[in-house]
Amino acid sequence: MTSTPPIRVVLADDERMVRTALRAILSAEPDLEVVGEAATGAEAVAVVREERPDVVLMDVRMPEIDGIRATEQILTGLDEPPRVVVVTTFENDAYVYDALRVGAAGFLLKRAEADALVGAVRLVAHSDTLLFPAAVRRLAAEHAHPAPAPPEWVARLTARESEVLRHVAAGLTNAEIARRMRVGPATVKTHVASVLAKTGTRDRTQAVIAAYEAGFLRGS
Repeated sequence: MTSTPPIRVVLADDERMVRTALRAILSAEPDLEVVGEAATGAEAVAVVREERPDVVLMDVRMPEIDGIRATEQILTGLDEPPRVVVVTTFENDAYVYDALRVGAAGFLLKRAEADALVGAVRLVAHSDTLLFPAAVRRLAAEHAHPAPAPPEWVARLTARESEVLRHVAAGLTNAEIARRMRVGPATVKTHVASVLAKTGTRDRTQAVIAAYEAGFLRGS
């Protein structure tokens, strides 16, 4: 029987102790492999380009270039970029929101328990749901600045697509949405793909951020 390859992870943080702690937690899991470390944003970009990991744990504030710009360079510079999870001290930090806007798949607090860290890496690597959806909604509700007029994609969403986008923002998986809407999972997958295409976003997190920026979703 062929075994599943481990999830390859790069750690980017300017504090060596933080990287050491993260490496110890992740390396203890048989399905996770730390393949590189970086102490600056510029190093993070270089290491990711060389190692091609599945997931990057990215400190938002680092020397040379910060985690926001590093995330943007990683996601725009590779044909098949990794999922980037921002690791932060403060969950309502505007820097974290900016990182989500440029493409980060989610964020994780530095004080998170080991199980939460491991679960977050596995979720963003393999799952079709949001990482900590309630936290993402709170962050977007606080920092999003909706345009005076909604972008044209809002009017282009079908009623079903609008419903799917709201369920995505609530953190439901495709299977959960299918049960809620009484349709097949394949139908939901098609609707999600259409939502991403119409909003011009790469994944569910960016679609939710775009929905808040457009005024399609309001409040927490």
